[in-house]
Amino acid sequence: MRYPSINMLELAGLEVLSSASDGRAGFKAMLEKTQAEPATPTPLVIDFTGITVATASYLREAIFNLKTFLRASNSKYYPVVANANAAVLDELAVIADARKENLLVADVSPAGAAENQHIIGQLDPKQASTFERVTSLGRTTAGDLNRMFGEADGVTAPTVWNNRLASLAAAGLILEFTQGRAKFYQPLFTEAN
Repeated sequence: MRYPSINMLELAGLEVLSSASDGRAGFKAMLEKTQAEPATPTPLVIDFTGITVATASYLREAIFNLKTFLRASNSKYYPVVANANAAVLDELAVIADARKENLLVADVSPAGAAENQHIIGQLDPKQASTFERVTSLGRTTAGDLNRMFGEADGVTAPTVWNNRLASLAAAGLILEFTQGRAKFYQPLFTEAN
């Protein structure tokens, strides 16, 4: 499946992304590209193919500010950094740790197939296990998780699961769908491994 995407090499016109001021310009350019909301929650692939270096100051101003803005505005876009090299991933980790935030990264093909999905930044153990369960189930609700794992985890009410799921969705790590009063959740990439 093809996902909406922003090609960072095309956006910046450079293989090296550096400086906070250029990051702010990148943030504004990405905001313009996300004005039209999708009909349903969907990953927004921020493609770093061809980017050799991206500094922490650029990534903070561009990528993390975009993620924060989209999640705070209840956008249906869920930003994912794709196809970043090891140097860029290291810089993302520096910012994620400093801000105590998380970011989903993956390798995404031009056709939209996602592989090597993982989280940059730290999750607490309960959030991490909830993320893994959502990823393995593909689609779930708080009630489903309570029925399947509540007893083993010592959780007696779906409210605890709902809070964990809502927290992961607010962090942009899983998709949140609403049908009437009910909510269900699924991984950003259902085909990811």
